[in-house]
Amino acid sequence: MKIALVTGGSSGIGLATAETLMQAGMCVYAVSRNITEKTQTHSSGGQIISMRMDVNNTSDIHDVINHIISAHSQLDILICSAGNGIAGAIEETTVEEAQYQFETCFWGMVKTINACLPILRKQGHGRIITISSVAGIIPIPFQGFYSAVKAAVISYTKALALELMPFGVQCCCVLPGDTKTNFTATRRYAEFSQKTASVYSRQMHHAVGKMERDELNGMCPQKIATSIMRQLKSRHMPIVVVPRINYKLFALAVRLFPNNFVLWLVRNVYL
Repeated sequence: MKIALVTGGSSGIGLATAETLMQAGMCVYAVSRNITEKTQTHSSGGQIISMRMDVNNTSDIHDVINHIISAHSQLDILICSAGNGIAGAIEETTVEEAQYQFETCFWGMVKTINACLPILRKQGHGRIITISSVAGIIPIPFQGFYSAVKAAVISYTKALALELMPFGVQCCCVLPGDTKTNFTATRRYAEFSQKTASVYSRQMHHAVGKMERDELNGMCPQKIATSIMRQLKSRHMPIVVVPRINYKLFALAVRLFPNNFVLWLVRNVYL
């Protein structure tokens, strides 16, 4: 039986992925800061073991990984799905607010992966999947720091794939587009962008309102989970995966057209 660890496993893409892996007969540790600790079993023989783990807390991470190794002596799959979002004008977002964006989405991912790497290298096999976003290749106005952190996840995953190749560990970065999850409801806003004194307030609320409508009408998390499962079944995972044909076309357009043209399109969509 394969053993998987899924961060952000209490909701959204993380939960859908954990359920998909369980249905495929895997033992899945679904972890999150806010989760009810329980065990769920499936007729396939798979199970989800829900445990509390804050990806920003190194002690939490090591406690969970030590528990997994003590119970199973192996870890086959790591899926980093924990994340958050902050909206607001770049000028009006403080360094502390931007750090909140990077702490979970990037540094929490790095801490989790670093804790797992010695195990995966020693085994000589393993798969790591990180969750970025199409926003990592197409910058979104008033979510500049979200786009920045998702771009960082892509570059990090590519570099990690190169370094781990000699050890038999594969890496893949999945770039979802608009997805219907509780991410929309939990999005934070830069404090100053909410004030009447903000020169960006009207444009910001218009742009983010458009994004939120797209998210609420977006694809279901199960489609992302299905794409992740497809990569895990493949012999060689691609380094970057963009689920759904329309987002694949967006990603292709970024590579083919000049930056000024891509930014013009984004401006016309959101501003």
